Amino acid sequence: MINDTYYNRRYVIAGIAILVVAIYIIRLFSLQIIDQSRREKADNNALVRQPVYASRGLIYDRNDSLLVFNQPIYEVVIILREMGTDFDTLAFCQALQIDTVDYRLRLEQISDRRKNRGFSRYTPQVFMANLKKEDVSLLQERLYHFPGVSIRERTLRDYTYNGASHILGSVGEVNQRDLERDPYYHQGDYSGRDGVEKQYEVALRGYNGVEVLMRDNRGRICGSYHDGELDQSAVAGTNLHLGIDIELQLLAEAEIGEHIGSAVAIEPATGEILALVSMPGWDPKSLVGKVRGKNYSALLNDPSKPLMNRATQAMYPPGSTFKTLQTLVALHQGGITPNTQYPCNGPQSTPIKCTHHHGSPVDLGMAIEQSCNPYYWCAFRDLLQMDGYGKNNAAFRRRYELWREDIMRFGLGQKFEDSDVPDQKSGSVPSTKLYDRFYGKTGWKAITIRSLSIGQGEVLVTPLQLANQAACIANEGYYISPHLLHNDSTYLLPDKRHETGIDNAYFKIVKDGMERVMTHGTGRWHNIPKWHICGKTGTVQNPHGKDHAIFIGYAPKDNPKIAVAIAVENVGFGATWACPVAVKMIDLYLQKHYPELADEEEQETENKKQETDDESKE
Repeated sequence: MINDTYYNRRYVIAGIAILVVAIYIIRLFSLQIIDQSRREKADNNALVRQPVYASRGLIYDRNDSLLVFNQPIYEVVIILREMGTDFDTLAFCQALQIDTVDYRLRLEQISDRRKNRGFSRYTPQVFMANLKKEDVSLLQERLYHFPGVSIRERTLRDYTYNGASHILGSVGEVNQRDLERDPYYHQGDYSGRDGVEKQYEVALRGYNGVEVLMRDNRGRICGSYHDGELDQSAVAGTNLHLGIDIELQLLAEAEIGEHIGSAVAIEPATGEILALVSMPGWDPKSLVGKVRGKNYSALLNDPSKPLMNRATQAMYPPGSTFKTLQTLVALHQGGITPNTQYPCNGPQSTPIKCTHHHGSPVDLGMAIEQSCNPYYWCAFRDLLQMDGYGKNNAAFRRRYELWREDIMRFGLGQKFEDSDVPDQKSGSVPSTKLYDRFYGKTGWKAITIRSLSIGQGEVLVTPLQLANQAACIANEGYYISPHLLHNDSTYLLPDKRHETGIDNAYFKIVKDGMERVMTHGTGRWHNIPKWHICGKTGTVQNPHGKDHAIFIGYAPKDNPKIAVAIAVENVGFGATWACPVAVKMIDLYLQKHYPELADEEEQETENKKQETDDESKE
């Protein structure tokens, strides 16, 4: 009989053999099926994945004028493994008109895995980008001398007009943060950096494709892999139509000119932004291609801050334009009635003096027309003290908070969170907590915050909010969130319509007063009667220099098509500097809506000219 000890060892040996085979099978399965890295390395030796870049979407204005389009540019791409040790560096540099120092620096940057996470000696790497056709023409002729080098075509943004820079924004190369946040991007890709380009980046960029090419045993490209069965076509980006009118935009930019300021125009019925101007601006073409870095640095260090979008980020006291809201809230809450009158002693008035001589007492219509400061101080005081005079008690604080809530229903003191307008500041409508911090809980009362009655003090607004305020008055009690995209039906949904809760009858009083501003008040010198413009001028005190000029308005009075707000810094009176800009914008825009009126005006001018000629002949 076989020794049992040796006989049983066969099971141990068989078990070991089975275990070894199992380990080999598991390892092979892991390498070939689960872990794709080795397969990818093998594939990289045989295959080249060439990106096919999607064409970025075009941008148009509301009238289908092309604002932003694409032009071809070129990249020089290298595969380091294929360049070899005998690569003619000097001839390559001469073909690209660079020196050898620049050449070595670029290679170092490409090989830095911290900056270039997709680096591989086996895959294409961008050596130079943003080149024009003439920049690569010499290299194209000699390309066969340089193994591992190819020229790839891409597109770069171009612009029809030299304005609207803050709206459109710019496109630049992605940074490390972009690469870490979104796996779609790779080193050398481009994305929107600001404005609409950034806000609608995903829609505009489309989706890049890929072309899979095959190499031979010497590393040379020898055609498409399997007749392109692994290729993926690029999907072009979506074209955008903005609500802006480019002619209106350029007019406002030209009118503000070298001054620092902004202009915003809104279509009241839809909330679409017709113009969004911030000056100074820049030529959008200056932030394209190789010159982008240098020019962006210059803009960033410019003391006038051209990169700041003043239309959405600059905050000013609203000045006398705020009196329109004071009227509505005081009427709504019962602080005054349409028949309320207050005395005015002109510049001798206290505690707030008036800047006009218009007699006394003053009724509500005259107060709006002549922008009477004492009237609005008295109305504000009586509103806050309806439940008790001269004290900071619970009733007074409740009245103040109710006043603040009604003011904010016009879109002040907050960002338009349901809007596509980027880079907004919220402004400020001060709360009781703010004043408690300044003065102590019982250390302030109506006279302490009297500057609020005339739109000074701690209340701050952006020009976008001012234009929205004008649109809300034009609509007699509601506004659609201001937005940039044209014909966006989502903004006509109920949740985009914001109601003030104030009776329509009170808006009619304010609209009548704003019309009187343009016919008999501070705006009369610039009025165009046929458009029935309603407006309100404002001159904002500025402790750092000359006053700021402010204006809000809309037209026509009973069928509003456009609402505007203008802010020009350090120039003086709103009636002198802001009002004429607004009126020119209104005139240009309404001529497009009512061409028959424009024709009538031209005919009247021609008739008057003819009458003058006839009289001179006589």
